[in-house]
Amino acid sequence: MKWKTLVTAAVLLCASASSAQALDVEQVKSFTLANGMKFLVLENTTIPNANMYTYWKVGSRNEVPGITGLSHFFEHMMFNGAKKYGPKQFDRVMEANGGANNAYTNNDTTVYQDWFPANALPLIFDLESDRIAHLTIDKKMVESERGVVLSERSTGLENSNANALYGAVYAAAFTAHTYAIPTIGHESDIKAWTQGDLERYFNVYYSPNNAVAVIVGDVKSDQVKTLAQKYFSSMPKRALPPAVRTVEPEQKGERRVFIQKESATSVNLMVSYKIPATSHPDYYALNVLASVLSGGKTSRLYRALVDQGIATSVSASHGKSFDPALFDFFAVAANKVSAAKLESALLATIDVLIKDGVPEDELQKIKNKKLLNFYREQETINGKAAQLGEYEVFFGDYKKVFDAPAEFSKVSSADIVRVAAKYFQQSQRTVGVLAAKQE
Repeated sequence: MKWKTLVTAAVLLCASASSAQALDVEQVKSFTLANGMKFLVLENTTIPNANMYTYWKVGSRNEVPGITGLSHFFEHMMFNGAKKYGPKQFDRVMEANGGANNAYTNNDTTVYQDWFPANALPLIFDLESDRIAHLTIDKKMVESERGVVLSERSTGLENSNANALYGAVYAAAFTAHTYAIPTIGHESDIKAWTQGDLERYFNVYYSPNNAVAVIVGDVKSDQVKTLAQKYFSSMPKRALPPAVRTVEPEQKGERRVFIQKESATSVNLMVSYKIPATSHPDYYALNVLASVLSGGKTSRLYRALVDQGIATSVSASHGKSFDPALFDFFAVAANKVSAAKLESALLATIDVLIKDGVPEDELQKIKNKKLLNFYREQETINGKAAQLGEYEVFFGDYKKVFDAPAEFSKVSSADIVRVAAKYFQQSQRTVGVLAAKQE
């Protein structure tokens, strides 16, 4: 992820100002250019700012052995110069005009985020179109960023027990699907990318018909459409990237991995189960289940592990994904607590939930909090853009964001028990333990 320090007063307002305008399906305007690039626009006059989130449907899921890490690498390269705006100019020009930016890459997508005063919208379109249409893949810059990524990879694995354990668990859980590939890539691949690898990858995945742009703020949809035509319509439409054809075969037994790390001071435990893609009807029940288990200090796992002195932290989560993925539990053991004791306590908590269910008052409290957080996210133009973009990309239609409150509300205790029993099976489980190296 590309974290920025250039945050102006205007950007702070953009990220934090409350909006009285909740999302309304009729207010969102959508259009698609002839080259296939899709735009979503939401006019919001609360503050004189706007943002632009561009979702590219490319992540480590699209990589293969030999070129792993390229999706993340291009996140770096997209800030290193194009035809009109040279090296480092993207940030400097945006900062000079009161804006800021960020970007991130995951398994499925690469997302570029711009925040700016609304009157800078033409400039933002000029900046974005320049780097998409004319990115400079300069050999010297490639080598410089290659070194940055290698250092980032090494530091991340050395300094983060969680990163090391996540990588090992995902590599064990997926024997065929590319979700096994770490987003940052493998060291040998990073060192071996060729100029041809880079150019082919960029031309395949940074085609306008592989992107969705979301603009929210003090703008007019007609203005956005005019600017989109001016700056993006000349980019040629290319064949869509090849589909990911590999389907992960059914897991038929528990898998386990163990990592020894000299710097580890406590046992780290990760327990992951196979779950369906985000577009599956069980998404909302699984999402609520995650909160029942680890949503704050009154959650099941916190009370069973942290309050009992077995763990210092525990979480349950699942991200958004195009293909079947994992539901992850992660816990750090308290001092002198063994991996076996930590794992036993975590699994016992899950078993109790499946056996006894969730009382209605507990479930309603969780759902109320879910809905509160869902609407709270819509209080900023940031949150509106993220929700619209994620529903368009992962659920197939931004309009499904308007169904989400009802979907959360109708999750029942029976649904929670059903999905927990269905997906949290030993045969679908991958367990990872990271501990200090034993002498």
